Amino acid sequence: EQIHWFSMVNSLMIVLFLSGMVAMIMTRTLRRDLSRYNDFEAKEDAQEESGWKLVHGDVFRPPANFGLLAVYVGTGAQVFGMAFITMVFALLGFLSPANRGGLMTAMLVLYVLMGSVAGYVAARLYKSFRGTNWKGNTLKTATMFPGIVGVIFFVLNLFIWGQKSSGAVPFGTLFALLMLWFGVSVPLVFVGSYFGYKRPVDEPPTRTNQIPRVIPEQPWYMSAPFCVLVGGILPFGAVFIEL
Repeated sequence: EQIHWFSMVNSLMIVLFLSGMVAMIMTRTLRRDLSRYNDFEAKEDAQEESGWKLVHGDVFRPPANFGLLAVYVGTGAQVFGMAFITMVFALLGFLSPANRGGLMTAMLVLYVLMGSVAGYVAARLYKSFRGTNWKGNTLKTATMFPGIVGVIFFVLNLFIWGQKSSGAVPFGTLFALLMLWFGVSVPLVFVGSYFGYKRPVDEPPTRTNQIPRVIPEQPWYMSAPFCVLVGGILPFGAVFIEL
């Protein structure tokens, strides 16, 4: 019990530390820009854009792979909805840890039912990027994440079968999961995508420049590998202490 409480406090402190650090950086940047904009002594430079105004014409520019971004955001909404409803049911006492397999079954069923949420969110974001191939994007949303996880799970299960372990998932269960995927989840994704793509999107508040602004060379600590490494250390530490 002491270790459990220590893990919870550690996770909470990490979240508060990261949130406070990001809020402090953004607050200092905004204050510096606002003070520059409100500086009456620099009226001659008022016509020259600086700070946040430099990127106002590129904020709503569609990224290079906006289709994949829409797929990832839709899948994230699906996983978030599954996790949120599972936690609510667990807090209300409907999912008991004593019932072996009950939690995993509930998560799988909820993930399948949340397919409409994934399709709706992905279609809305895809349409906001002026995408036209909404059917192909919907198919990627319905098959990419479950397909990757399913292939990894099947390969690991083959190794367990090779060891003749009783913990291997039987073929009937795998077939039932496959039917849930293609029989329930995929149609729900297409239904949600249809309604999401049918709704009109909100126009961006600023006009996007036709010529993208050149991004200056960034320092080494702003590179993608370093940011990924630093951003993953703290969550990994929280999970490691929890386990």
